[in-house]
Amino acid sequence: MKRLAVLNVVGLSQAVLGKYTPFLNEYIKRKGINKIDPVFPAVTTTTQSTYVTGTMPSEHGIVGNGWYDHRDSEIKFWKQSNKLVQKESLWTEAKRRNPEFTVAQLFWWYNMYNGVDFSVTPRPNYLADGRKIPDCYSHPASLRDELQEALGQFPLFNFWGPGADIVSTKWIAEAAKFVETKHQPTLNLVYLPHLDYCQQKFGPHPEVIGQELTEIDDLLKDLIGFFEEKGVEVLLLSEYGISPVNNPIHINRLLRNEGYLGIRVERGLELLDAGASEAFAVSDHQIAHIYTRSEATTAKIIELLQGVKGIAHILDKEQQKSFGINHKRSGDIVLMADQNSWFTYYFWLDDAVAPDYARMVDIHKKPGYDPVEVFMTSKTRAIYKVLLKKLGFRSVLDVIPLDASLVKGSHGSVEIEKDYFPIIIGNEIPGEGVLTPLSIKELILNKIFS
Repeated sequence: MKRLAVLNVVGLSQAVLGKYTPFLNEYIKRKGINKIDPVFPAVTTTTQSTYVTGTMPSEHGIVGNGWYDHRDSEIKFWKQSNKLVQKESLWTEAKRRNPEFTVAQLFWWYNMYNGVDFSVTPRPNYLADGRKIPDCYSHPASLRDELQEALGQFPLFNFWGPGADIVSTKWIAEAAKFVETKHQPTLNLVYLPHLDYCQQKFGPHPEVIGQELTEIDDLLKDLIGFFEEKGVEVLLLSEYGISPVNNPIHINRLLRNEGYLGIRVERGLELLDAGASEAFAVSDHQIAHIYTRSEATTAKIIELLQGVKGIAHILDKEQQKSFGINHKRSGDIVLMADQNSWFTYYFWLDDAVAPDYARMVDIHKKPGYDPVEVFMTSKTRAIYKVLLKKLGFRSVLDVIPLDASLVKGSHGSVEIEKDYFPIIIGNEIPGEGVLTPLSIKELILNKIFS
């Protein structure tokens, strides 16, 4: 078996390569590069699940970063159990081929209870007094303690939110070195998220995100050099590229204006009651799943949405088949935005009654993905709120703005310019034609077992 490290550089596309990525430019000359046709939807958990299973969402069931659970009548985002993935992953097949095969999965998603040998994933501690302590989960459990003793506490607040920066990506890279040095797994799967944050804030414009591009370029030079010195082949890829956007679509507000949403008022603030709604949308970057109670409602909503600026496709269950997303978890209607648009989760009509979580980083309570969480209303306010918490006072860290126009980059659509396609870089990469996302699993296995 050949040992392989797959470095998932989130948001890397040809649109951002150039002046600020001298190492990557030279590395590409020495290796090879090609584009990957993005899977629909081109979002984190769907793409990763497609890469490691070699199947579409209609088969593996990961139709987005979140969806509506009909049994619990709840919208659930960013769940972590690998039991949600309904198809076999590449490491299961690899272990059948050779029982001596081992794999480390560092921060790729669905990274709990998945049969890998070494795994690490974000997992904060939620204390009884309301505090959230940065932490991570690992298998074996001792690995977390070893990593945090060597590298310090996992920097959760640098991983997502207004404080997201290179610090979390550096921690993950150092964790990958630690695991390689101690365990030498056959396959290293390493998630490097740094370019995700800046491009959602500012768009894929190298002249604006030059510092972030230089930071990831320097990190890759070091990490790739480390693996190559250990005799490990490196395959570098991305899940999606990020394209510029300027048109947020408030899909739940459109549905609310037609009387479809169930809204509850608690403590003077509004909450979306999905189970009591005739129809509602689960927004996820450039896609939205709309769940309805009846075929009649579905037909009315399809008619309602015809001609709404920024909606490229309105897919009923039958039409979803051609995009590979038809699954019991997908919406009765799936919307795809055009390249310049994206869907917010906002359902309130007056910011004064927005739920308390709307102004917080709270990826599990929000009934949809919220990229505005990378922005901050006031650094001074944030410092004050954190200080109150440290002094033992209960305090809501309400520092996230409610202005969707701030977001300048998004992903999820597959109908984008090819410069924003995900890319793959490495030895013997097929150079003719754009690669299908279904081919990535077999490409990885072939490199290991060739």
